[in-house]
Amino acid sequence: MGERVTFPGSTGPMLAGIIDKPEGAVRGWGVFAHGFTLNKESPAASRICKQLAADGIGMLRFDALGLGGSEGDWGDGSFTVKVDDIVKACEFMAERNTAADILIGHSWGGAAVLAAARQSPGVRAVVTVAAPVNPSHVEKHYDAVVDRCLSEGSAEWMVGGRTLTLKRAFVEDVREAHLHDKIKTLRMPLLILHSPTDNTVGIQNATEIFRLARHPRSFVSLEGSDHLLTARGQARRAGRIIGAWADAYLDEQ
Repeated sequence: MGERVTFPGSTGPMLAGIIDKPEGAVRGWGVFAHGFTLNKESPAASRICKQLAADGIGMLRFDALGLGGSEGDWGDGSFTVKVDDIVKACEFMAERNTAADILIGHSWGGAAVLAAARQSPGVRAVVTVAAPVNPSHVEKHYDAVVDRCLSEGSAEWMVGGRTLTLKRAFVEDVREAHLHDKIKTLRMPLLILHSPTDNTVGIQNATEIFRLARHPRSFVSLEGSDHLLTARGQARRAGRIIGAWADAYLDEQ
């Protein structure tokens, strides 16, 4: 069982997380950022983190603002807030004397860790899983309500069986977010994992991230995986790959 924790997010509300701890020797620590409207219990987040913990890397995975067990209103978030909350998560880990060596993000969370890495205490390596090169890629998920949101200031949006409120500031912030310079100036080892058959975030996104990044950079194709890594063994395989790659970048305890 992981340790349930809470810590203050960048906008004030408390964010809920789980730290998956190694049972044996600790090789290092990390923070995981989940996808757009997912949460810390999504297959990619929970299974990758549990696999890494089994491999000796303790991981904090946490719910974004207004999702899962976290306080606040999802509509008050934005790409900037997600990035800032990742930094707060790393600060929380550093305060526990378990500073995050690696920062891992799935999908939109992958875009966010690219933006957060340089500001995050302790982080020395970054991993993206099925990440878009442009944060605005998520607009296709709410394109049916975006015009009403921009004209009226907000619009309700159904996703995953629940209603979320999309706000104008959220849309504008996402449209203004750009990662090209962040990737070029990352100056950290980067591992890019992506499936060539990802129908949600196409493989060309991984190609562009790899092109923009500087060495040391690595790309591994998750052949046969879907975007959410839901099929049996997909997320754990990604976790094993990350654990092996991270060897050179861990502050072993």
